[in-house]
Amino acid sequence: QVQLVESGGGLVQPGGSLRLSCAASGTLFRINTMGWYRQAPGKQRELVATITGSRGTNYAESVKGRFTISRDNAKNTVYLQMNSLKPEDTAVYYCNAWGIGHDYWGQGTQVTVSS
Repeated sequence: QVQLVESGGGLVQPGGSLRLSCAASGTLFRINTMGWYRQAPGKQRELVATITGSRGTNYAESVKGRFTISRDNAKNTVYLQMNSLKPEDTAVYYCNAWGIGHDYWGQGTQVTVSS
């Protein structure tokens, strides 16, 4: 089992920045890829960014150039630095940990971008 705890969400004005953190614990050796997904009201959950064990990254087109995903393997933590935030970035952000046959989710953290 893997436990994921997100933090860092909140209310920010358009153009502002936030950094989300996801601390992982448990049986981590089966996990290769960590990622962030988001779900806005009335919409399906969507990929934001992923990072593999070798630090290969993948981003949704809508966040490229604004968001940066990173991981600290010593701390078992993955981060999402979000800059130039827009109102359409408002959503609940979920941390994900994936390995073959294993798929875990955090409880989510709310990000609201509003003036």
